[in-house]
Amino acid sequence: MTAHAPSAAHTPIVSKWDDAVAASLSEPELLLYRSNLLGSDLRVTNFGGGNTSAKVRMKDYLTGQEVDVLWVKGSGGDLGSIKLDGFSTLYMDKLQALKGRYRGRAHEDEMVDYLPHCTYNLNPRAASIDTPLHAYIPKAHVDHMHPDAIIAIAACADSRRLTEVIFGGQLGWLPWQRPGYDLGLKLEALATSQPNLKGIILEGHGLFTWGETAKGCYETTLEMIRLAEQWLAENVKQPVFGGVKTTTLPADQRAALAARLMPALRGRISASERKLGDFNDSPAVLEFVASHDLAKLAALGTSCPDHFLRTKIRPLVLDFDPAKPDVDALLAGLDAALEAYRADYTAYYERCKRANSPAIRDANPVIYLIPGVGMLSFAKDKATARIAGEFYINAINVMRGANGVDTYVGLPEQEAFDIEYWLLEEAKLQRMPKPKSLAGRVALVTGGAGGIGQAVARQLLQEGACVMLTDIDAGALAEAKANLLKVAGKDNIDAVQGDITSEAAVEAVIEATSLRFGGLDILVSNAGIASAAPLEDTTLEIWNRNQNILVTGYFLVSRAAFRLMKQQKIGGSMVFVASKNGLVASAGASAYCTAKAAEIHLARCVALEGAAIGVRVNVVNPDAVIRGSRIWDGKWKEERAASNKIEADNIEEFYRQRSMLKLSVLPEDIAEAVYFLASDKSGKSTGNVLNVDAGNAAAFTR
Repeated sequence: MTAHAPSAAHTPIVSKWDDAVAASLSEPELLLYRSNLLGSDLRVTNFGGGNTSAKVRMKDYLTGQEVDVLWVKGSGGDLGSIKLDGFSTLYMDKLQALKGRYRGRAHEDEMVDYLPHCTYNLNPRAASIDTPLHAYIPKAHVDHMHPDAIIAIAACADSRRLTEVIFGGQLGWLPWQRPGYDLGLKLEALATSQPNLKGIILEGHGLFTWGETAKGCYETTLEMIRLAEQWLAENVKQPVFGGVKTTTLPADQRAALAARLMPALRGRISASERKLGDFNDSPAVLEFVASHDLAKLAALGTSCPDHFLRTKIRPLVLDFDPAKPDVDALLAGLDAALEAYRADYTAYYERCKRANSPAIRDANPVIYLIPGVGMLSFAKDKATARIAGEFYINAINVMRGANGVDTYVGLPEQEAFDIEYWLLEEAKLQRMPKPKSLAGRVALVTGGAGGIGQAVARQLLQEGACVMLTDIDAGALAEAKANLLKVAGKDNIDAVQGDITSEAAVEAVIEATSLRFGGLDILVSNAGIASAAPLEDTTLEIWNRNQNILVTGYFLVSRAAFRLMKQQKIGGSMVFVASKNGLVASAGASAYCTAKAAEIHLARCVALEGAAIGVRVNVVNPDAVIRGSRIWDGKWKEERAASNKIEADNIEEFYRQRSMLKLSVLPEDIAEAVYFLASDKSGKSTGNVLNVDAGNAAAFTR
């Protein structure tokens, strides 16, 4: 969870500019350096928000003459991680020539279609809607940021006067206007008429600053933010958010409640597409959700366009009293609360829609506020859900700052709608790539530290799922997670140590999965051991160990997952990784073979009950998966070699030659089979067994 403390509690923003680093950089590289520094601090701008530019003298590739080229952050991307190829490049003379094409505000959106005609050096990076805002400010270097402290001032009822008071004429001020070509012309006019300005505050939106050098621009940006933070901290006139109204539950109770609530919510809002969730109980959130003004401020909505494009104009505040924490009543009231929110959102759409507005989008909330508990956010993927929550924390910080010194003002409803349903935003949404096959799905993989477990997790991650790994070996689990972070990143993979033979441990793993991602769609039961011994040498300890892990463990995990999937009411898929030995007995391995047979039959039983709630259960039967296998690293390899009267070093070749296809079976082969059974590709299959053994006639199921 991301921690956001109130602005006043932060240490002052300091310059990170390194002259030694900057000395060797070209002008475009200085722009990149500046951008990365600005984007590295969420107090300066939020993820994906803000943009930077530089006007650079460069050689025209056709004429060979020196020309002015605008380098500006392109559409999409994030300043903290942007590379040089994330900037659009445009001829300044052509951008100036666009003024002759402008037909007024009623037609300003058409100006976006002219921007590609201004492209320098055939740069494929699309120019953003903010390009004219940078182009027409008559300064070499321009920053446009969304600092919470500045937006707090910009969102005050008395914003214009406060701008003058706080900055003493260093910053100009413009009233709210949707970003676009006309706003670029207004920025130009103000900056030209008052050449001593260091920047401009846009009402309800953010900050523009500039300079003659990259370093000067960067340090001016930080200076203005520091001034705002300091003034807000020194001039608070009233209790934060009206003071404390409710108690805050202890951390463990907050987490337990969120883990129970998230799957119930997720099931109710995933009719059109699966949603993933994020829980945040950082200090800033807890302060807000415990306050007297929670309902009143939440209803006002957000101000900055970057905020509500991620969060919708307002959140859903759930009816919950932490002094009398009745979770059952909270769950029972979800349907009515969601229906009321959807009706309100639909009414907002109907009031504000225009003749050419896109169709209404998903009317469910994105942000959910629970008094005394924290904030939930849901979106189509985990990163978007997390970032939406972070944006709402930006909105909380803005409301704190504005209400502390004046009166917070949200964006007018019609203006908010015109941003949310802007045809240019709709076009951007339509250009988004098609979701991967497991997008929005949450998978739990037991035995996740092993070769098969990691291969399965990698396959599911590559297909767009979020994956929780669990394993009894904490060290190996941490290593597996580190390996998989390189595949999918921190938002999509996590791990929790657990012993599947313990009922309490299994419940903790399921709770951790719900809390991390919002629920569960795919269970891959893969935890395993192997043992071999003649019947007379098979001890009760060996027998019970096989039964505990391969039968009881699979029962406990499938039961817990079944209960969660039933609560969500959106179906699901379970895949048991069993063994060829569940179908074909092997001499000298009675404990293992019996347990694997029971595992397969358990899957069939669960499939019978799961069908009624849309939960499919299938089995993958591997055979002799030796490479990357932790099972084959130990005594099992020696035992099977002895049983087959061969050298241990020859075991893989022995099994390859024994197969009908004369092929080795790899962890990746099992992963492909698991993916098929977990995905919609096998949407009409349940209770089935898929052998991945390179061919073994004795294991034929029919």
